[in-house]
Amino acid sequence: MNLPLFPSGADPGPSFVELLNRSGVRARPEVATGLGAPGAATSGRDSQIHVAHGTTIVALRYSDGVVVAGDRRATEGHAIAHRGIEKVFPADQHSAVAIAGAAGTAIEMVRLFQTQLEHYEKVEGSRLSLEGKANQLGQMVAANLPMAMQGLAVVPLFAGYDLRLKTGRIFTYDVTGGRFEETEFHATGSGGRDARNTIKLGYRDPLSAGEAVELAVAALYEAADEDTATGGPDPLRGIYPVVACVDADGYRRLPEDDVAQAFASLLGRRERRDQPRRGAKR
Repeated sequence: MNLPLFPSGADPGPSFVELLNRSGVRARPEVATGLGAPGAATSGRDSQIHVAHGTTIVALRYSDGVVVAGDRRATEGHAIAHRGIEKVFPADQHSAVAIAGAAGTAIEMVRLFQTQLEHYEKVEGSRLSLEGKANQLGQMVAANLPMAMQGLAVVPLFAGYDLRLKTGRIFTYDVTGGRFEETEFHATGSGGRDARNTIKLGYRDPLSAGEAVELAVAALYEAADEDTATGGPDPLRGIYPVVACVDADGYRRLPEDDVAQAFASLLGRRERRDQPRRGAKR
């Protein structure tokens, strides 16, 4: 398949989304006319839209880069929709994006974002800066605002290693596409507040990669302990959060065995801490 040709002045440039739009292809489908937010009545009947939602995601800086992590649970209202959804993805070689909100819309946005970054690199012959990537994602979140107003909001976390500044950076968004940079850490989703509080108590600068992973794991564990929509470790099913590190060597996802070991170490420390308290109760 050959790329279409455009007249002078109508070239979409390195934007893959603009290429789709000028080729007559819709980049993302809109919610059908007449559908309201989940739980709203439609067509005069008391019906509901059942949409799976991703919940808690975290990101924090360490001395050589950033750690990005997310639990694996998706919910539909008060029910568990999926126990093994993935919410952390590589955006490109040196950046990661994590999703919270309407799961289907969010995953579609991530795929479009990945393609946009790859398309830009092929057309321009160079990669976008980390801030440029963050701006591109912000534009996609802003374009999703009509769907967000109907209950299909997407609130991502974007983090990566800045090759120019040689440091990890974290960017957050609101549903309007507003972009904000966090200096140390952030967490969002239904368990985001509990995760942030846990990281706040344990964060120091600098952290090693191992310490940052342990703190991210502890944050997700505490969030799952307080928030029903956040999934904790599930050794019986072999389901653990997705944890990834991004540094000068690029994006790498931690093997599940390493994440399981991090949770085992966390639970061991909690058990040793609580033993004197249990003995006193007896």
